[in-house]
Amino acid sequence: MLSQIYFSRRRFLTAASASLVVPVLGPHFARLKRATPNERITVAMIGCGKMAKDYHLPELLRQPDVQLVAVCDVDTTRREAAQHRVNEHYSTDKQDFAGCDTYDDFRRIIERDDIDAICIATPDHWHALQIIEACKSGKDVYCEKPLTLTLAEAQRCVEAARKHERIVQTGSQQRSNVFGPFRQAVEIIRSGRLGKIHKVTVGVGGPSVWCNLDGEEIEPGLNWDLWLGPAPMRDYHSILSPRGVHNHFPAWREYREYSGGGHTDMGAHHYDIAHWALDLDQSGPVRVIPPAAPQATSGVRYLYADGLEIVHGGPGGCEFHGENGTLRIDRGHLSSDPGTIVETPLESGEVRLPESPGHHRNWLDCIKSRELPIADVEKGARTVSVIHLGNLAYWNRTEIGWDPATWKFTDPAHQPWLDYERRDPWQLPQL
Repeated sequence: MLSQIYFSRRRFLTAASASLVVPVLGPHFARLKRATPNERITVAMIGCGKMAKDYHLPELLRQPDVQLVAVCDVDTTRREAAQHRVNEHYSTDKQDFAGCDTYDDFRRIIERDDIDAICIATPDHWHALQIIEACKSGKDVYCEKPLTLTLAEAQRCVEAARKHERIVQTGSQQRSNVFGPFRQAVEIIRSGRLGKIHKVTVGVGGPSVWCNLDGEEIEPGLNWDLWLGPAPMRDYHSILSPRGVHNHFPAWREYREYSGGGHTDMGAHHYDIAHWALDLDQSGPVRVIPPAAPQATSGVRYLYADGLEIVHGGPGGCEFHGENGTLRIDRGHLSSDPGTIVETPLESGEVRLPESPGHHRNWLDCIKSRELPIADVEKGARTVSVIHLGNLAYWNRTEIGWDPATWKFTDPAHQPWLDYERRDPWQLPQL
C-alpha cells in the first residue's frame, strides 16, 4: 500500500516530527510557527519562469514546513532572480539556512540526496524526463500541467511513480478549487442532478503547429542547448525563451516540438474536470474522430465505451449535457439550466468530496502521509492522453482507435505516434 511506504533519508524519523502535522491542515496552517530544520521538507525548483515566479515560489515560501534549498533554470538571469528571492525570504533564518544553490542543469539537483522533493515548471517537452529521473532518485514531485508531451511519456511517468513509490502531484490546481468552484460542480454532477450525462463540451484552444521561427542573437547567459534538450536543434528565438525575467507566458506552447498548443495548455485543466466529474480518472476514450473540415482546429469527438461523447469546442470551460439539464463550469463561472440544479444546496445523502487545503499544501501533506494527492500522476496522465489523442487526430486527419487499458492504438500502424525521436543523450529513461 502506498500509505505504508517508509520515509527515505531524514524524513520525519522521530515520533515528535511524525506528530507535528496531521494529513489535512486547513488554511490556517500557513500562520503556524516555522518548523525546525529536521522537520522540514527540502524542496528544489526546476524552471524559474513566470509560473515559478508568480505561483510556485510564493506558495512554497509561505509553507512553514518547507525549505527551498536550490533553484534551476537554463537562463542565468531567471535563476539568479529566484535565488535572490529565496535568500531574501529566509534572511531571518540565517542560523539554519546556508543559502539557496543555483544550477543550469537539473541533473545536479537529481544527484543531491539532501533534497526531498522537486517542483517542475519547465516547458512541456522536459516534464517526463525530469519526473522520471526524480522518481528514480527517490524524490517526490510536483509537476506543472500538461504532464507530458507524448502518450508514451504519460504511461512511463505513471510507471515510474508507482515503481519507485513516489508522490507525484500534477499541477491541475482546479481540483483544489483554484480559480473557481470546480469541486462543487463535480459534487452536483456526481450527485446525479443532471441524470445520465451523454455529452460534454470542452471549450479551449486548438492544437500546436511545427515551429518555423527564424533565428535571433542568443540571450547572454542562456544555455540554449539545455533549453532544447530532447527537442530538435534549432536557432534561438526569444519567443521560445524570453530574454531575462519576463511577465508573460512564453509562446513555446504554440509549437509541436515543445507543447500541444492551447489544446494541452487549458485543456489539461478542463478535460481534467470532465474526467473528475464522470469518474474517468483511470480510463479514456476508445475512438477519436477528427472534424470533417480539413483545416478545423476544434470539433474533435471522443467516444467512450459507455456511449459518452466529449467534444472539443463550445463555451469556455466544461458544459455537461444530461437527461435533466445542463451545467457549465469555468473559471469564475458556475451555472445550469434549469438554474435550480446549481442553486439548490446539496442535501444530506448527496455526494460530498474532500476539500483540498490548497494544491501545494495537499502535495506536501501527502509527502508525509504517503496518500495519493488530489491530482495524482495517473489522473494527470489520463487527462493529457485525451488531448494528445485529439491532437493526433487533428494532425493526421484520421479516426483513431485507442485501448486505454493497454495504452495502445488499436491500429498497429499508429503505434509510432506514441512518442517521438529525441536528441541524444535525452532518450526516455528506463525505470
